[in-house]
Amino acid sequence: MYDGVSRLLGRVRHVCTSLSIMAKLTKKQKEALSKYDPAKAYSLAEAANVLKEISYTKFDSSVDIDVRLGVDPRKADQMVRGVVALPHGTGKEVKVLVLCTPDKEAEATAAGADYVGLDDYIQKIEQGWTDVDVIITMPTVMAKVGKLGRVLGPRGLMPNPKSGTVTLEVGKAVKEVKAGKIDFKVDKFGIVHTSIGKVSFSPEKLAENAQEVINTLMRLKPSSAKGTYVKTVYMSSTMSPSVNIDKSTVAGI
Repeated sequence: MYDGVSRLLGRVRHVCTSLSIMAKLTKKQKEALSKYDPAKAYSLAEAANVLKEISYTKFDSSVDIDVRLGVDPRKADQMVRGVVALPHGTGKEVKVLVLCTPDKEAEATAAGADYVGLDDYIQKIEQGWTDVDVIITMPTVMAKVGKLGRVLGPRGLMPNPKSGTVTLEVGKAVKEVKAGKIDFKVDKFGIVHTSIGKVSFSPEKLAENAQEVINTLMRLKPSSAKGTYVKTVYMSSTMSPSVNIDKSTVAGI
């Protein structure tokens, strides 16, 4: 009986493997793959050009960079987190909520914040509302905002002094975020993933934004990190294949 079950499982695995092999790429996927060499490593500028060629969405796709670092995020002294002001912005309209005291509301509104308030928005967030991209607050109200950690933490929205989102200069912080300042954090696999613009950007702008992210990561290299710090760099756009970056062509690595 055991042999019979074993043979049956073997046939099932064979069928599943065959179906996987037979799975066809879409016409657009084939066309995208024909326009570049997946095994080749490109410079940042070349990769930006490739992405503009192989992106086939009807909307203006986001362009992302993924940098795998030689760090152990489980160790506090190897957690890489920071902010970067992209020279050409992200191309995305960023919705900003400022949680502040009444005397700072006018400053936040004048700087371009989409939502401004405190207790009313805290109540909305407690009820599950998180329709914003960035939340900026003040040190003096963190006792109230800190209670929202269970809602905001998993969504990456919790304000943090290291990312510049806990500050008394709320107007300045709003302007920086609206201009293209983003924060990032290495994930549990040692990868930093962040947006660097849109496919509609020129290759030069995408390459310069990518270079600025890498420059910032190099400045944040933990002293306890041993061996190769930047292991791999890839760029991709929404639904496109990823493009490998030749690290030897990237300044600063």
